[in-house]
Amino acid sequence: MRPAIAEEFEPPFAVAEPDQQIVPFVFNVPHAGAIYPTAFLTESRLDAVALRRSEDAFVDELFGAMVSLGAPLMAARFPRAFLDLNREPYELDPRMFDGRLPPFVNTRSMRVAGGLGTIPRIVADGQEIYRGRIPVDEALRRIEWLYKPYHRTLRQLLNRTATRFGHAVLIDCHSMPSTSVSREDGVKADIVLGDRYGTSCATLLIDLVEAALRGRGYTVVRNKPYAGGFITEHYGEPALGRHALQVEINRGIYMEERSLAKKPAFAILGDDLTQAFAQVIADLEGELTTRRIAAE
Repeated sequence: MRPAIAEEFEPPFAVAEPDQQIVPFVFNVPHAGAIYPTAFLTESRLDAVALRRSEDAFVDELFGAMVSLGAPLMAARFPRAFLDLNREPYELDPRMFDGRLPPFVNTRSMRVAGGLGTIPRIVADGQEIYRGRIPVDEALRRIEWLYKPYHRTLRQLLNRTATRFGHAVLIDCHSMPSTSVSREDGVKADIVLGDRYGTSCATLLIDLVEAALRGRGYTVVRNKPYAGGFITEHYGEPALGRHALQVEINRGIYMEERSLAKKPAFAILGDDLTQAFAQVIADLEGELTTRRIAAE
């Protein structure tokens, strides 16, 4: 029986599809969900504003026009503080739960130790989420009814794309607190691109994305401090024609981080992202065509 808590999202995630997919890209937004179940708010020691500190707020809107380029866009509607899709399915902290966890659970990852497992213990600024322990069965229900269907659908989108085009490119879309961005040469990054240090996508892809964003005036850094999480690592298999690139946007560019209000620059950033990826798509197709001709 489907648990009532899953029904509050109506549905838990959404896929915006173009009339026809004409490019080998899939855009994914796993952390912008902003629907907080009533029971979750009751069992949390934090108010709704504090819980939202973990959100990649409005990132689904920033990337929304990618559908007009001919690519599907998938986005979670449940919040990251409730369930983190950018983790292994069972990265769980036994100290959080009443009851015994299954033996296959990963309880020793660095992310679990830091309080940021599949069911997070803390929000982004380090505050504890829950008043007390939660039932093990509740954690397993979230994974069965939310995590697994999400990843199953994402995998289907990528398989469909690879079948149609011969390869697939996953752009995993995120935002980051301005305070977490490392300074390089005295300049804070506007955007961090993560390719797991060259292992999750072809060099050509990250080169084109960086060039397109820099061409629109953004300061771009690679892999520091975010090299890509589970999604980038899990779905990025360049040798098989599956490429995954994580894009992290400095929230200070487009929103007031304390009030979560959009800045006037929000619309400009959205337009820039759309134009940048339109350029990447065109350049990538041009490069591939040139290489095919040269090979022939």
